[in-house]
Amino acid sequence: MFTRFKRLAAAAALLLAPAAQADGIIDNVNGITLDAKGAVVRFEALQIDPWGKVVALIAKGQKRPKKLVWRIDLKGATLVPGMIDAHGHFMGLGFQQLQLDLADTTSLDDALARIRDHAGRSPAKWILGRGWNQEKWQLGRFPTAAELDRAVSDRPAWLERVDGHAGWANSRALELAGITAATKDPAGGRIERDASGRPTGVLIDAATDLVAKVVPQPTPRERNAAFLAAQEKLLALGITATADMGTTIDDWETMRGMADIGQLRLRIMSYAHGVETALRVAGAGPTPWLYNDRLRMGGIKLYADGALGSRGAWLKADYADAPGNKGLGFLSDDQLLNLMARGAMDNFQLAVHAIGDRANQQVLDAIETLSDTYKGDRRWRIEHAQIIDPKDLPRFAKFGTIASMQPVHQTSDRAMAEARLGPDRLAGAYAWRSLLRDGSRLAFGSDYPVERPDPWAGWAASATRQDAQGNPPGGWRPEERLSREEGWAGFTIGAAYAGFAEDKFGRLAPGLWADFLILDRDPLVVSPAELRGTKVLETWVAGQRAWVAKK
Repeated sequence: MFTRFKRLAAAAALLLAPAAQADGIIDNVNGITLDAKGAVVRFEALQIDPWGKVVALIAKGQKRPKKLVWRIDLKGATLVPGMIDAHGHFMGLGFQQLQLDLADTTSLDDALARIRDHAGRSPAKWILGRGWNQEKWQLGRFPTAAELDRAVSDRPAWLERVDGHAGWANSRALELAGITAATKDPAGGRIERDASGRPTGVLIDAATDLVAKVVPQPTPRERNAAFLAAQEKLLALGITATADMGTTIDDWETMRGMADIGQLRLRIMSYAHGVETALRVAGAGPTPWLYNDRLRMGGIKLYADGALGSRGAWLKADYADAPGNKGLGFLSDDQLLNLMARGAMDNFQLAVHAIGDRANQQVLDAIETLSDTYKGDRRWRIEHAQIIDPKDLPRFAKFGTIASMQPVHQTSDRAMAEARLGPDRLAGAYAWRSLLRDGSRLAFGSDYPVERPDPWAGWAASATRQDAQGNPPGGWRPEERLSREEGWAGFTIGAAYAGFAEDKFGRLAPGLWADFLILDRDPLVVSPAELRGTKVLETWVAGQRAWVAKK
């Protein structure tokens, strides 16, 4: 792990050599950006000042400035603004790159073989990983500790589900955590049990803390390696800015430490893991933008419920495939209201995870109540907003609530959503077009590492509501599709607006940072399948190359 840390750090130092630290121009490009209202603007040259900001977009036929220190001729290549992921988990992505990844396993046996092989090669005291999905395995139930014991029994093993809302422990991990039949379910969590009441090995939402608290914490060196791995992954996919949803104090210290030594190459809009973290890190209000607008803690992340896959999303009616279960509401109405008010009191932006229709209603109710006191440009955010009662859809626009959504969740989850809800409760599911039509603001991301942080797959999904194989034909609930330009806006100007950053990045315009990508194709004219396959050739941040594809 340390070797990889040194290799990534050395590569970053070379890329950040001052290639553009003087007045210059990126010339002969197929330049495309959106303006502040979402209209397409085309240009063929980009003038950049010595500090890395845009001076001008030069259209076809316009004269170039005479006094330029440098000029790069891209010979007609496509240039677009950097993409923004409005909802990700930065350090989680980094640790995923360094730990056991089960995301592509297709069955329980496949996963157990992968775990057994990893455990045989790893000297670690704990076997850690994430990415399993019993729905993808078509298991019809959760896996068990006894099954995990078949792969690793000499050490504790703890594997997070793909959505991060459940964990799978082996018997040794349950023992070390002190989890027995007598252990009560914590508030906002559930211990899966057999018919006799004994824990089966899977813990849901808040119950995962029972094991997580006994897992050894990463060392500073491991954190630095995870940071660099996450950054490299995002830059390679063309992401120049990201929201980090749930930044802990340790995460913040890692980000600051890496920035202090010049290793922060992209932009992070940080949302603290709860009110207490925000107050300890930022004090009485959001931090200023730091490191030339590369890092800011401006908001607070809260949770109203869990996820559909683990049946933790809080629904108004029972799950169609689990009668008697409506999911998990994490907070009472008063608790949520009080936490949001405490954050709003110090002008933090509030971003609340809500997936089920009951959770979305709860957050919208809180916003309506708080809006009487906390006026002005608050930009309340609901993260995911996956299942919404149709009568609640117009309420997003009423108080300027941003729907921070992830198009790839729709393509990944559609079959599960149908099973969990039944056909009669899907009218407000992943309702991008309805929200936009009602006047709501959309911000798009991936929820990485739950999904791959690929904005091109997300953009394609927003326009087709189909997966990589083109299923289902015609798209799932195609009335909720977006235009090509509207989907792009979600990953650029919409995501920037959602983070109070629209005057800094998200498009290419005079005075904004020159964060841009060189692509192998024009994303506005290719087919959806070709859009999904877009390759980034170079990623630039603040007028400097931050990443270059290997030839």
